[in-house]
Amino acid sequence: MLDSQALTKIQSIILIAVIVVAGLSGVVYIILSGDKQTSETIKIGVLADLDGVNGKGIWQSIRLAAEQINADGGILGKQIEVIGEDHDLESGLDMNKITLALTKLLTFHEVDFVITQGIPTGPGLGIIELAAEHKKIVLSPQATDSAFQLVLDDYDRYKYYFSGYQNNSATLDSIIDQVLVLRENLGFNKIGYLVEMEWTTEIRKELDIILPENGFELVYKGVFPMSCIDFSSYFAAAEDAGVEVLLPIIASDSGIPFIKEYTDRQSPLFVQGLISTGSLPESWTQTAGKCEYIIVAAQEMVAGYPLTSKTLPTRDAYLDRWGESIKSGLAFDIMRFILPDAIKRAGSIETEAVIEALEKTSIETSTVENFVFTKSHCSLTGENPNDPEADYRLSMLFQWQNGELVPVYPKKIMEEAGATYLFPPWPGPWDNIN
Repeated sequence: MLDSQALTKIQSIILIAVIVVAGLSGVVYIILSGDKQTSETIKIGVLADLDGVNGKGIWQSIRLAAEQINADGGILGKQIEVIGEDHDLESGLDMNKITLALTKLLTFHEVDFVITQGIPTGPGLGIIELAAEHKKIVLSPQATDSAFQLVLDDYDRYKYYFSGYQNNSATLDSIIDQVLVLRENLGFNKIGYLVEMEWTTEIRKELDIILPENGFELVYKGVFPMSCIDFSSYFAAAEDAGVEVLLPIIASDSGIPFIKEYTDRQSPLFVQGLISTGSLPESWTQTAGKCEYIIVAAQEMVAGYPLTSKTLPTRDAYLDRWGESIKSGLAFDIMRFILPDAIKRAGSIETEAVIEALEKTSIETSTVENFVFTKSHCSLTGENPNDPEADYRLSMLFQWQNGELVPVYPKKIMEEAGATYLFPPWPGPWDNIN
């Protein structure tokens, strides 16, 4: 096996070495370049479902970001070394395997930082506990809401966890505003939700309260396992309940069979929500165009909306590198902009110094005009009252129309784009719109 000292002897070429560690599940991806190599690297551990759609997207985003950083000379004169440990999140949660994988990153590979795919709230706390025990910073492009509360309740122990995404409260505020705008525009009021079982407990509790408080008739509550591939019974139940708007929250690969079932049965529901695998250009091919008319939360760069000066360059670089659309722009942002910015301002990779620097982050990324962490170490959201040209994290919705993602939320962006809603050709509540 190549070690770091041997690698420092290789000059004036870019070496990409993929090393499968014997007897281990981890993949070591070492990227060194140029004449300023040192015997020391900054080790980034990646804990994700490397074979799953979302996990693979996170892995590829981090690798691309590391390549770009090293091509620019590294961070503090050090090259980036990316080390991945796989966990099979999509087939169910085995926290023993996940904990073992993280332990390997922390103890065997001795990484400096960990970027982890979001783990459902309850089980995911095991990751946060390990980070606290080892005093290592863990960053995630996805939310683990209970961890945010831990940071507030016991800062000294749990200050090592950061998420580039917003907390559930901000997510719920966005969801409610999105369906309120939909009702304002189309008049639909009978709503139902269909969400993944493993990580949505708190979201469900809040939806059960907030939707009726805002005047919606909540007529259907559907919950399914992340491994689900047959949604026929769920659609049948929602239709029987008289749902006009179905709100899905699907972060796993189950989004594809969900979309196919919707169109195959010509379900008389208007679908608007979070479907991770339905928000990519590849979704059109993967579903044979059956994602038409569905409204999904999507990344600006994937949809081609130039939210920041870095949005489209990141999209294009990912497409050139991997031959497909980026799936985790936030993972890229963490590796390319947020963490390097903090390390540079800290002047070292010392944990306490980097934590302090992360907490003072204010930077433009591919997905946010002004990325800022809250006190609970999640992403600050909403319009920036001090600078309208540098808003915090915004939520955007796009509708599939003729094979393209068209912006339909926020309202001001929909109006700027001159977009309108399209409806399925089969019967549904849209037939009653005047």
